Amino acid sequence: MISKQDFPNINERAPEGKKPDGTPYKILVVDDSIFVTKQIGQILNSEGYEVVATAVDGFEGVEKYKELCPNVDLVTMDITMPKMDGLTALEQIMAFDKNAKVVMISALGKEELVKKAGKEKLPLNPLDVTLENAQAIEAEATPLLKKACFQDGKMNRGKAIAEVQKEIAAKYAEQLSDPIQAKLFCNLMDDIQYKLLRKSIIDDGVRIDGRKTDEIRPINCEVNVLPTPHGSALFTRGETQSLAVCTLGTAMDEQAYDDIDGERSDHFILHYNFPPYSVGETGKLTTGRREIGHGNLARRSLAAMVPGREEFPYTVRVVSEIMESNGSSSQASTCGGCLSMLAAGVPMKKMVAGIAMGLITEPEGDNPYGRYAILSDILGEEDHLGDMDFKVAGTEDGITGFQMDIKIAGVTTEIMKKAMEQARAGRMHILGKMKECIDKPAPLSPRAPQIITMKIPVDKIGALIGPGGKSVKALCSQYGVTINTDDDGTVTIYGKTGIAAEAAKKAVKGITEDPEVGTIYQGTVKRIMEFGAFVEILPGKEGLCHISKLSRQRVNKVTDVLTEGQVIPVKLLEVDKQGRLNLSYIDALESK
Repeated sequence: MISKQDFPNINERAPEGKKPDGTPYKILVVDDSIFVTKQIGQILNSEGYEVVATAVDGFEGVEKYKELCPNVDLVTMDITMPKMDGLTALEQIMAFDKNAKVVMISALGKEELVKKAGKEKLPLNPLDVTLENAQAIEAEATPLLKKACFQDGKMNRGKAIAEVQKEIAAKYAEQLSDPIQAKLFCNLMDDIQYKLLRKSIIDDGVRIDGRKTDEIRPINCEVNVLPTPHGSALFTRGETQSLAVCTLGTAMDEQAYDDIDGERSDHFILHYNFPPYSVGETGKLTTGRREIGHGNLARRSLAAMVPGREEFPYTVRVVSEIMESNGSSSQASTCGGCLSMLAAGVPMKKMVAGIAMGLITEPEGDNPYGRYAILSDILGEEDHLGDMDFKVAGTEDGITGFQMDIKIAGVTTEIMKKAMEQARAGRMHILGKMKECIDKPAPLSPRAPQIITMKIPVDKIGALIGPGGKSVKALCSQYGVTINTDDDGTVTIYGKTGIAAEAAKKAVKGITEDPEVGTIYQGTVKRIMEFGAFVEILPGKEGLCHISKLSRQRVNKVTDVLTEGQVIPVKLLEVDKQGRLNLSYIDALESK
């Protein structure tokens, strides 16, 4: 028998581009527009298809099909193209392979397309079939489904509903052996649930989990639940849970894009993963339309509150792993992502929370919105059976992101105002719960890269980099850091530890900084001679501290005052014509 599971929600189904064995369908895209080709490719890839080749006209499309056959499952074909139009190309492909599958794509209007194709559209006769014994089945199933639909917990409700459907179907097994009757039976079961849910909300203000229309499910927030990442958070709202992990990287870790807008990069990245186990299923981990769409929504909601590169020179990457889902996992990702960034020490401008709103309407007379109820923090069932899925994210001060999906013609201004105000109240509640967990950025994780920014004279950039990058590569290797130099003399040092970064900074200063007469340096005694000691005041820059400059009293031997490796203050007295540095130990001491 056919069940509801045979018709999954669009967001829960497997990617259409995968064959039963898990391999992708192979597609040949034929279009003379590079932009259209790229867009078609992105759409197909998001559904798991593989674009194996492209062609810019019908002639090339035919040749590539012959070359690839039989390793191509489908061709998308533009109609209006140079050299050879799509219809001619279609005829030649079908003549070569009568089993070829081709989808024609065109910007032509419907009437113009029909005219160009030269064929009249086929008449479609509606299928006039009804469910037998529909009234008896509905009368028997309604009280049973009412009890099943209002059980506590998503899994319990699903199990109870499935048992009712199984019980009723068993009584009409002979009738439901017909696939069409079986499908109509499933539709009736959905219709009954639809009516029960909506009636309870409209008439009694009670939802299937017992909440009031504006009530938020219990919320629990935890940070630093994982020991190794720079920041982590577990955000739980009812039966929806996001495990968010934040990692900090360098400027070289920015996400690079090469799309229709050209080449660009972004220092804030958010990945959203929706594994099958989050809804009690098994299957392959994929990246499809849901992951891309929900991830983009969560990212947009947070991006405005992430500090810029100038304020916080790190690349910030957040990964939201949905551990359990029953309504608005994208907004759970928004909340969890915010908490994880605060735990990692990201100085967020404001905290961000998100909530999903729903709508149930019932006509009254001529008014299609005569009776309605706005729902806060909707469940998956309320999304499926309701009229609206309205996601709103923002701070205490305003909205940073929203998205609305509706199944009705539209909503009134009155409904929209009430939905926005109710969403704001819910958002404030969620923000309050989040602040109880963490309300300001934590100290930067010691495991995060240490970044030091400094300025050097523009004319010293060449000396720092060296011929073919030899000097800067040597510094990176010696200190275990990454050094990036901009044209304006800004030098950014990325070290795994603060000690390594500071050591590299000192070395950069030694290469790019000219010693200033009169300055007191903390130098290291490198060599001791009879006449004095050579002291390194900057990396690679040594000067002589003559024995007469060690004390105001007579010094018989340098070793009576200094030892090799000793760190001492010295004052730069002079840079002679030959560039030699003359230092004084006693003058530095007396200057203190």
